[in-house]
Amino acid sequence: MSDATRDTTKKRPAGKGAPIMVRLQPADLAALDSWIAAQDEEPTRPEAVRKLIRLGMTVQAE
Repeated sequence: MSDATRDTTKKRPAGKGAPIMVRLQPADLAALDSWIAAQDEEPTRPEAVRKLIRLGMTVQAE
């Protein structure tokens, strides 16, 4: 994709982070997409993963 056609309106988190790759099985990806669709403002998949990670880290381990 050339620079002239690149979409520059995408929101990206501030600062530089470490990129990671996560593979999801079809059922997990479908569950993620369902969660995204249920949100008031639908986040992108990467933002949804970040939000869910933050949420998961606030829950006390049992």
